Amino acid sequence: MIKVSPSVLAADFANLGSEAKRAEEAGADLLHLDVMDGVFVPNISFGAKIIQSIRGYTHLPFDVHLMITDPARYIDDFVKAGADLITIHYESCDDQISVLKQIRSAGVKASISIKPATPAFILEPLLDYVDMVLVMTVEPGFGGQSFIPDTLESIRTVSAMVKSRGLNIDIEVDGGITAETIRPAYDAGANVFVAGTSVFRADDASAAIAALRSACV
Repeated sequence: MIKVSPSVLAADFANLGSEAKRAEEAGADLLHLDVMDGVFVPNISFGAKIIQSIRGYTHLPFDVHLMITDPARYIDDFVKAGADLITIHYESCDDQISVLKQIRSAGVKASISIKPATPAFILEPLLDYVDMVLVMTVEPGFGGQSFIPDTLESIRTVSAMVKSRGLNIDIEVDGGITAETIRPAYDAGANVFVAGTSVFRADDASAAIAALRSACV
């Protein structure tokens, strides 16, 4: 069974609480929250206080994606804000294992992400420390981009590593996920799908999420 994690980056920022509730009512499994600092990626989104402010509007698990430099400094802030899972980028720090341990020690799930150009095999030593791997299928920083087909090979590589180790790790993909692009990513091994524009900008969010699920049957 796949999981759909709508990204609030495509939501109405003036009504984030109601947008989070709308995602839940539409059948989402998680809520994806993209935190950007304008340094690691060329855009600024929001921080822990905004996440905390919408926590009370939904029961969905918060899937917090940190696209920031030096993420270790802010882990506690995002845990207190209501994160259930925190993703850091492989490229954002030197001691990834230490930060992943810090996340798990705080009582939430830990995840590691790679940009499209980063070789997936580099994650193999980290698999024992994560609950999920996030493969970016666009360049991180902006919503509404088109899926990069070459990233399918990274998904396949991660899936093969996870299976060979017999690990119970989710594989999430983020970027350009629509009813047309989800199936190749699913076939490559992904089971968690971030969908921003295709859900929040749809006329019917419930139908949009249902279409994503149907494409993987």
